[in-house]
Amino acid sequence: MLHASLKRYAWLSIAAALATILLKGWAWWITGSVGLLSDALESFVNLAGAMMALAMLTLAAKPADDNHAHGHGKAEYFSSAFEGFLILIAAVAISYTAIERLLNPQPLEAVGIALAISVVASIINLATSRTLMNVGKKHKSITLEADAHHLMTDVWTSVGVIVGVGLVWLTGWLWLDPVVALLVALNILWTGWQLLQRSAAGLMDVSIPEDELQAIEAILDDYRKHGLKFHALRTRQAGTRAFITVHVLVPGAWTVQHGHDWSERIEADIRLVVTHAHITTHLEPMEDPVSLADQELDRHEH
Repeated sequence: MLHASLKRYAWLSIAAALATILLKGWAWWITGSVGLLSDALESFVNLAGAMMALAMLTLAAKPADDNHAHGHGKAEYFSSAFEGFLILIAAVAISYTAIERLLNPQPLEAVGIALAISVVASIINLATSRTLMNVGKKHKSITLEADAHHLMTDVWTSVGVIVGVGLVWLTGWLWLDPVVALLVALNILWTGWQLLQRSAAGLMDVSIPEDELQAIEAILDDYRKHGLKFHALRTRQAGTRAFITVHVLVPGAWTVQHGHDWSERIEADIRLVVTHAHITTHLEPMEDPVSLADQELDRHEH
């Protein structure tokens, strides 16, 4: 199954988090830099997020059952929400540590070696992030996309920290170290907020992306040229799966078989533009006014 195949990328994220925790922790230990400490703390958040991603992808891989007829795909939103929450906690912890260091500056040691270690850790995160983002977008996995965004935030965090610590090393301005850490906290705070918003949208049955809606409308327009009509197009995204329903109005004189054949063609065409979609069509006679009884619910009326 799709979710089962995605689990190996969660394991990749866990491995990357463990590696960067060791590297960044080492860099902080030998320098005493609060900026490098903030970087190391975010890697712990990466680990927790990756472990949550693995758990939710495992749950999402479970087949539909009597109590979950639409499957378990929404479990992915809990993972991205959890990761967003962890990011917010990390931002608060980093801010507290940075303010304390700003009030009590301390000199840094062994900066050159520490920066080299941080660069290696950043390269690991960058490679992992790009892999997760490509796979997440391809398979519409918000869990992997959230993890990729988090790792990419970590990369930019590390870049900022490396630059800041390097400037402290060159200039002797100790206040730069905690200031960089505060900027890092603001950056990851924004990322965490965006993840929480997207997760909430998914749990609230947000519709599929606008470009896919437009592609569906283009298909329906082609069928309108054959005399068919449509209304009550409704969509929602649930993790990697999309759910689409649409009412198909056909001439009342058509046989059930003839109308069914057209519906099957419409569903097949929609699946070409919206992969992993569950599509439900409802046939109605266009001459019967009752067929338009739920027209007010349609957000794509024509």
